[in-house]
Amino acid sequence: MTSGLLRRALVPVLGLLVVAALAYGAWRISYARALDGLAQRGWSDLALTTDRLTGQLQRYQDLAVMLVTHPALVGRLDGSVPQEEADALLLRAADRTGVMNMAYVDAEGHVLAAARPVSDSALPRSPAMPAYARALTGALGTSHGIDPALDRRAYYFAAPSFAAGGGVTGALLVAVNIDALEQEWRGERPAVFFTDTTGEVFVTNRSEILFWRRPEGSPGLVPATGPTPPFRAEVTGRGEELWHTDWGAYLPRTGLHLARDLPKIGLTGEALIETAPVRRIAALQAALVGLVGLAALGTFLWASQRRRVLARANALLETRVAARTAELSGTNLQLRREVAERQEAEAALKKAQADLVQAGKLSALGQMSAGISHELNQPLMAIRQFAENGTLLMERGRTEAAAQNLSRISELAERMGRIIRNLRAFAKQESSPVRPIDLTRAVETALEMTEARRAREGVTLDWSAPAGPIMALGGEVRLGQVLLNLMTNALDAMQGRETRHLTVAIDRGIGGRHRIRVADTGPGIAAPERIFDPFYTTKEVAAPEADGTGEEGMGLGLSISYGLVQSFGGRIRGRNLPQGGAEFTVELDRAPQEAAA
Repeated sequence: MTSGLLRRALVPVLGLLVVAALAYGAWRISYARALDGLAQRGWSDLALTTDRLTGQLQRYQDLAVMLVTHPALVGRLDGSVPQEEADALLLRAADRTGVMNMAYVDAEGHVLAAARPVSDSALPRSPAMPAYARALTGALGTSHGIDPALDRRAYYFAAPSFAAGGGVTGALLVAVNIDALEQEWRGERPAVFFTDTTGEVFVTNRSEILFWRRPEGSPGLVPATGPTPPFRAEVTGRGEELWHTDWGAYLPRTGLHLARDLPKIGLTGEALIETAPVRRIAALQAALVGLVGLAALGTFLWASQRRRVLARANALLETRVAARTAELSGTNLQLRREVAERQEAEAALKKAQADLVQAGKLSALGQMSAGISHELNQPLMAIRQFAENGTLLMERGRTEAAAQNLSRISELAERMGRIIRNLRAFAKQESSPVRPIDLTRAVETALEMTEARRAREGVTLDWSAPAGPIMALGGEVRLGQVLLNLMTNALDAMQGRETRHLTVAIDRGIGGRHRIRVADTGPGIAAPERIFDPFYTTKEVAAPEADGTGEEGMGLGLSISYGLVQSFGGRIRGRNLPQGGAEFTVELDRAPQEAAA
């Protein structure tokens, strides 16, 4: 027990250590990647700043080179041009270009012309002397320092002047005001400064560190006078140099130091990039990793606790399941027996329903039996009579008359065969799929089977066969059974009525369907909404008459007809007519070939 508690207590501690390690690793990786991106942006910023400074100085260098050959300056060497004219030329050029001063000096160091007064004796001590000395060698000279006359920082260019036969005869000195150049980009980010070969900051956009010097053997800077502020240099594992300083509010406390040598102007451009945003991004990413780790650790601890609780609950549940299994096994056996009994009962019910439907059809056959017997008896008696007459005619040699009797016998036999075929088709159960059938033929078959009863009961018929076949989708036998049932119901409804008139018509379909209408002059439908319900009937059970024409109502005829019409996608409806009587309508889809036509 004690070891288990100790193990569970160690898991959160180890998890916290892992999360802390992951957060620290995320911080290191994020910080290193962010420093790389910061260095790339810093190099770009430093390049832009150095290019801007060199571009600004380049203009004054070009000015010195182009103006040194001006005739007004060259004429000063032999005295052909007055000093006032040359001074005026240099003053106009200085005013238009913004330079601090311009002076034309001969090879001995005498000032021959100047935009502003310059002492000859001051030239050897001037910061421009190195540039002038290089110009006397025939090269373009540059130097920088504090201008003694104006006490300002100046950058000097010295362009040599050559004699016609060769040799240097003098030089044009141009002094550029560094303060004026710095005004354009002072205070911009990042902090940029330019140091000379002595390590002194000569140009910068941060005035706090102007004229600071780099001590020998140290990468940092110290002020020329006063106490030395804190400074610490750090080189990362990827080679970046970080400066930790406290040099003022406008200089980063921790900055990425970058340096670029500029031999063209004799300076080194350096930048100090603020790293605080990089550290914040790395800290946020590390915090995110830490939060995700803590969430994962919490989820793991919760899942572990939950698993232990579930294990205890599972053990208890298994005990209860084992106790319930035996009880359910007995119940399952009982349910299986009940299911088997219900399946047997359902099968018996379906068989009873099928038998009942067939009984309804046979009942209808029984109602028609008297009429069919009468219909078959007449052709049989006529066949007998024609056969006897034919024998006598043959004996008397009247072969033509005998042949006519034989033809009449053949017609009567065909009629009897047609009646028997219709009766057999009505009695059997059709299961063939829906196919194109002729509605006219189906109607005439049903009319032929009810012809004897109509004649016996004095029912008049209104039926006009359409010209040509009318094809619809259905089952020929099933449709015949439906039509025969509707006509039989119509005849039943008109028994005892003074007017007995049966109307049968076929309406060619509009919108893809044909319609068969069967109407009577009976009393109508008592409850049209229930007419297709099984076992609903308005007929009374009656004992069969002596001629076999008795009938009984089982309430299945219209229900069976409804199911048959539905089986091949049609629709059957019943309604009462305004003038009296009832009308049943059967709607069927048109056959594809007819619909295409």
